[in-house]
Amino acid sequence: MGRHILSVLVENQAGVLSRVAGLFSRRGFNIDSLAVGTTEDANVSRMTIVVDGDEYTVEQVSKQLNKLIDVIKVRRLEKDELLIRELVLAKVTATAETRSEIIQIVDIFRGNIVDVAQNALTIEITGDADKINAFEEMVRIFGIKEMVRTGTIAIERGNKSIKTNNAEEE
Repeated sequence: MGRHILSVLVENQAGVLSRVAGLFSRRGFNIDSLAVGTTEDANVSRMTIVVDGDEYTVEQVSKQLNKLIDVIKVRRLEKDELLIRELVLAKVTATAETRSEIIQIVDIFRGNIVDVAQNALTIEITGDADKINAFEEMVRIFGIKEMVRTGTIAIERGNKSIKTNNAEEE
């Protein structure tokens, strides 16, 4: 078992997400993270799907995804060739006494304070899962009122890319 990242290019149409999620569900295969957004082509969306499974199972799911009519291309991404990021928004309890300490932590993690209230700071942090987890651990002592994470998004380093047509990939 291992963590695998799939990049799936799909037609940007209603119902595609449901069909992809249904394929995983029917096979009893859990999705750890799923992020979807349009690409440089407004007619195409990219799904970044993180799954935990063995090689055989991930290969089978990839083949099944390729059979879906709205799927343009499926590619397993190799972790050592990727830029991987998550985004977190965290609303942290901040008193007059703790506000400056929280701001220092945000600076250390190269985050941004995106909202200030009398008793809370809302903080934006981007990075890999380890960075996000470390940030969460550091601010937990102040009290996390609310937190939301995007899940993993990934893109290959350098000139490699997943083309939307049948052209050769670099």
